[in-house]
Parts: sequence; structure tokens; C-alpha cells
Amino acid sequence: MKPLRCLITAGPTREHLDPIRYLSNASSGKMGYALASEAVARGWIVDLVSGPVSLDRPAGVNVLGVTSAQEMYEACRGIFTTCDLFIAVAAVADFRPKMISPTKIKKSGAATQLELEPTIDVLRTLAATKTPGQICVGFAAETNDLENYARRKLVEKNLDWVVANDVSRPGIGMNADPNEVVLLNRAGQRFAFGPAVKSAVAKFIFNTIVPPCP
Repeated sequence: MKPLRCLITAGPTREHLDPIRYLSNASSGKMGYALASEAVARGWIVDLVSGPVSLDRPAGVNVLGVTSAQEMYEACRGIFTTCDLFIAVAAVADFRPKMISPTKIKKSGAATQLELEPTIDVLRTLAATKTPGQICVGFAAETNDLENYARRKLVEKNLDWVVANDVSRPGIGMNADPNEVVLLNRAGQRFAFGPAVKSAVAKFIFNTIVPPCP
């Protein structure tokens, strides 16, 4: 039987203001990397499109490093058409500077105004083109009203599953080793797990979304 193929995004993206400064977030990439390792352990072919992180490459995973949201989309676009499962874990920047200075912006006494524009919505754009049989999974990292926002994302972005996690608590979730998640699907099912280390969370996610054959 042909091995299943999994595409995963992980880590933050960076949107540069100038060659030195950028807009980003606190994502460490640990959850996405744990999912990639778990997929390989299950015999999947795994492509991991990763923003800038300080993590070792998981053994057996094809890692593509990117910086910006647009670069992440371009890296995913060609692979997405061939994958069976897409898990969008990356914390993609929602906005980027409208103008990028080619040289370092110097500090002045005057206040500086930064004009922003939306970045491409990588998950929504790819999920809009999914074909029958493909499974699309998104992550919803929220600080409040967790499950309502997650359910909205599930519908608005044409997902099969959404993994909701509360990132308002210190020491859990984003940029931490443990995580606690709630999985929601289009059928209205709800599955909760954790707190647990992210390798255990990754196993739970795969067991729930793609249960092992008996």
C-alpha cells in the first residue's frame, strides 16, 4: 500500500520592517515538530514547512525552512496537492509592514507610525482547494472564548478538525513543553486531552484524527 503523506507547518513567521527588525510571535515550533516525529513513527511521508525555530530537525522528515507568511504559502502550495493530511500548526503572522525599508530604520525623536497590511491566510487559501479524501486540520491558539473561536475557525476556513489551545496561561501551550488541547470536528464531536508533554499530545491528535487500523 502506498504510504500516506502528511504536510505540517510549524513555528512562527517573521515579517520584516527592515533588514534587522521584524514582526513575529512567541511560537517555538515544538508542537509542529512533535507531530512531524509522530507521523514518521507511524510510517507516513512527512513534509515539515517550518518558520525560524531553534529545534533539531526530526529524523526522517523533509524540512523546508521559510521566514515569511508568503514564503510559507509558496512552500506548501505544491506539496498540498499531493498530501493526504495537512496540519497547520504554524503561528502565521496576520499582518506585515506595507513598506519594508532596505536599510535599518534609525531612531528619531519623532513618533513612528507603522502601516500594516494583511498577510496571505495560508490555511484558508489551501483548505479552499482541498479534494475529497484530504483532511485539513487547523490550530486555534486563543486567550479567551476558546471553543467558540475555534468552532468559528473550523467553519470559516473549511477545516475537518481544529485543535484549540488556551495560550493565556504561563508555562503551557505556546513556547512551552506541555500543552492542553480540545479537538473539534465538523460532526460536532469534542475530544479533550492534557496537560501533557507535546509528544503525548501529538500521539493523541493522530489517534483521534486518523485512528490506527485494528
